[in-house]
Amino acid sequence: MPYRLEIKESARKQIIRLAKPDQRRVMAAIADLAETPRPDGVRKIVGADNAYRIRVGDYRIVYEIHDRVLTVYIVRVGHRKDVYRNR
Repeated sequence: MPYRLEIKESARKQIIRLAKPDQRRVMAAIADLAETPRPDGVRKIVGADNAYRIRVGDYRIVYEIHDRVLTVYIVRVGHRKDVYRNR
């Protein structure tokens, strides 16, 4: 059963700021998370209960998986050098 995708408003804005080809690749990766929330290459974020990240070129998608309600919540999208910095 596919998971429901929710994208945080700040993550949506981060995606919009990307170049068009990068936007397409990131959105395709996000769409794939609905079917496979833990794809090959996924990494759990240390210190977080249910946070994960996937790599899409030089960009990272940080997201949470809520298995009980079958939801993937996209928290942050950004370049690998910036995405883990606190805001």
